[in-house]
Amino acid sequence: MNLEPDIPTRKGAPETFTGDVYVDVIAARKPEPSRLNVARVRFAPGAHTAWHAHVQGQTLHITEGTALIGTRDGTVIRATPGQTVYTPPGEEHWHGAAAGCFMEHLAILEDGDDPAATTTWLEHVASEDYDRANG
Repeated sequence: MNLEPDIPTRKGAPETFTGDVYVDVIAARKPEPSRLNVARVRFAPGAHTAWHAHVQGQTLHITEGTALIGTRDGTVIRATPGQTVYTPPGEEHWHGAAAGCFMEHLAILEDGDDPAATTTWLEHVASEDYDRANG
């Protein structure tokens, strides 16, 4: 057993996020057989991810604010603190804060066989799609 070292907060890259997003790693992948990754992700009002998919799926547990989670078929889930949303392997989706509030979630996922290919980042969410999700 050991106390894990603190990892500095990092700002979300503009290639993968719209708006101000901050990521705190809680659990980074350990040697095999572990594949677990957990991060606390904080979104400023209106901030959100680009479209993306995870090879092993992803679980989001909302801890603050109102989250919007959208899929390619136009489905949008509004989730609030204490709620958990699961996106299955390969499902293209985006998530972020509703327009009027900060949002924080825990992002929980497992690496794939190639950790570098665990998440496939795609294009940014169109402004009109984000606006419609806030509707």
